[in-house]
Amino acid sequence: MNRNSKVKLIAAFCLSCAFGLLHAQDAEKAFVKENMTFAAGQYRLMLQTPVQGKDGKGVMPHSTRKDGTVSKASIYMWTSGFFPGSLWYLSEYLGDKALQDSALVYTRKMEPVKSFTDNHDIGFMMYCSYGNANRFSPQRSYRDILVESARSLCTRYREKAGVIQSWNGFRSWHGNKVYDFPVIIDNMMNLELLFYASRATGDPSFRDIAVSHARHTMMNQVRDDYSCFHIVYYDKETGKPIKGETSQGYSDNSAWSRGQAWGIYGFTMCYRETKDPSFLTTAQRMADFYLDHPNLPSDKVAWWDFNANQPGYVPGVRSNANNVVLNYRDASAAACTASALLELSTYSEGKLAKKYLEGAKAILHSLGSPRYRAELGKNGNFILMHSTGAIPQNGEIDVPLTYADYYFLEALYRYDRILDGKPLF
Repeated sequence: MNRNSKVKLIAAFCLSCAFGLLHAQDAEKAFVKENMTFAAGQYRLMLQTPVQGKDGKGVMPHSTRKDGTVSKASIYMWTSGFFPGSLWYLSEYLGDKALQDSALVYTRKMEPVKSFTDNHDIGFMMYCSYGNANRFSPQRSYRDILVESARSLCTRYREKAGVIQSWNGFRSWHGNKVYDFPVIIDNMMNLELLFYASRATGDPSFRDIAVSHARHTMMNQVRDDYSCFHIVYYDKETGKPIKGETSQGYSDNSAWSRGQAWGIYGFTMCYRETKDPSFLTTAQRMADFYLDHPNLPSDKVAWWDFNANQPGYVPGVRSNANNVVLNYRDASAAACTASALLELSTYSEGKLAKKYLEGAKAILHSLGSPRYRAELGKNGNFILMHSTGAIPQNGEIDVPLTYADYYFLEALYRYDRILDGKPLF
């Protein structure tokens, strides 16, 4: 073969590869669009259901009851911000004015929460609602509400321990011991509100608290294998960690899959805000724990706990996990992990970047399949099936959950931007 023939052959091969990549990208774009369009259809049906719950307080779709009807939550429940947040993602992606109007209606219901100080969840509640409102349709009033929300969260910062106290107390599953200073891995998700407030006001104290909390969580809550304790108890007098236990996982030493997702997501976000390499390493190793775990199913939608029903893992005597023989998936853990992996892939290099992107893609395709995605008009009009909320508390087992939908939509939105070569933020 002469030189000209070789050049033509190479050129033809390169052109074929380029067409193949373009075709693959078009297919992925179509996958995102189909799922977003379906989700909008479900949520339009959701918006047609009665607004008030039976007690007159429930306004935010949360899950379904045993009879299949939608259960709704007060604005003061930790999940309340996810429904308006989902509407923001759908309206932004589809350019749908009616959905945006609905997002505004439900977001404005959340305003009283800005002064809520009873637990750490104000970050979930206000940043998923008003945070997305401010990102997609910024207004000074949204900024002010978010800053006040951040101030409320800061009231729970305990300087001696360097962390934000999550709950006011927790009764151990092992007996009647009640701990008065619990910190849970979920709290990593609330730090984004503080980073925003610091940028918006120029006040470094918000950021300082977020960084302190993340560093102490990294030291005291993330284990040597990069799984994590759900809860770490601290001593109020000394600020020293006492021990690690679980509330929603199988056992104290097990790896609760949604807790792992909170960690991956939270430390990835902290790296975005600080560029501290220790946060990136922690996020990567926690992601590796999830993706490489021998008990991760082939579709990459994790069991509710990686160690449920395994030797060496024993629930507390009071935990309902002792009574559950069947194992259950948690689509909410998978959705949150997928969203985190997409962002993490943009901060990683080489094989790791590819690993995280491909892992997220695999999760999204699983969640978008009939195995996990509901039929139109079914599943209480939620998007995803098969989430697991709190087996130890005997609640929300194999049901739809509003936050599973939210992180699925966020992940789809992020994936679409990555496909277009656009920044995520």
